[in-house]
Amino acid sequence: MTAQDSAILPQPVAPRRPAASGTALAALAVVSFSLSFPATAWSLTGFGPWSATGLRGALAGLSAVLHLAAVRAPLPQRRHWPGLLVVSAGCVLGFPLLTTFALRTSSTAHSAVVIGVLPLATAAVAALRTGRRPSGAFWGAALAGAGAVLAFTLVQSHGRPTVADLYLFVAVLLCAAGYAEGGRLARDLPGAQVIAWAVVAALPATLLTTALGLGAEPVRLGAKALVGLVYTAAVSQLGGFVLWYRGMARIGVPRASQLQLAQPLLTLVWSVLLLGEQLPAAAPATAVVVLVCIAVTQRART
Repeated sequence: MTAQDSAILPQPVAPRRPAASGTALAALAVVSFSLSFPATAWSLTGFGPWSATGLRGALAGLSAVLHLAAVRAPLPQRRHWPGLLVVSAGCVLGFPLLTTFALRTSSTAHSAVVIGVLPLATAAVAALRTGRRPSGAFWGAALAGAGAVLAFTLVQSHGRPTVADLYLFVAVLLCAAGYAEGGRLARDLPGAQVIAWAVVAALPATLLTTALGLGAEPVRLGAKALVGLVYTAAVSQLGGFVLWYRGMARIGVPRASQLQLAQPLLTLVWSVLLLGEQLPAAAPATAVVVLVCIAVTQRART
């Protein structure tokens, strides 16, 4: 075969990253996460904050053990464990506990909007951790979306952040680190195994928290409390993360994280429909700004 013949033959095409499916997975995760705060509020009708957090993590951990055994998943390599422990500390322990404490004194709607800065924090941590540098347009849209969310928060709290807001902002930092590490690990491990090993690693802490919480806090079992607990354990702490990390692995942490700008607005809807809270007057305007920012970040070069 001559060089000329070779030149006219069809050349192999490198497979493209399934960006559309990655975006769909991440979007489904955002929808599932948007119900986490209402579900947590329901769980608090029957359990204390320590009990609710411990049971959520323990049930997810035990489910993960069964999954890992069923698929005969090999132990992660040594280089994976530091990242898995960051996911455990941020997404399995820190974020659930701090947001549960916040929801004792803050409305679901207010807390959801404060968490709206999470996408910006996740993108920043991912950029520092991986060395990827999103474009100026990406950062501009991300900052605009976060700014809209922060302005909404200050208007709702009359310019005076509360103790609950402090809990929420610390929770954001911890969760952003867990999201970024999980998204990075999902390039080497299946998304289901990333969160599964993270909740298993946290089992000693969540089981201890459960035992201490149930011994010190009253329990008033009811349908809402049980539904809320099951949802936070099965979806918020496990199933949603499977979709989230798979989506991150396909489209990248920065781009996936910006889809979460829509989460506070979805939670606002659920807070009205499920909890009977009043929708803040500024919510529609904030929704428009945030949706525009999402559109820009999804088109911006990363």
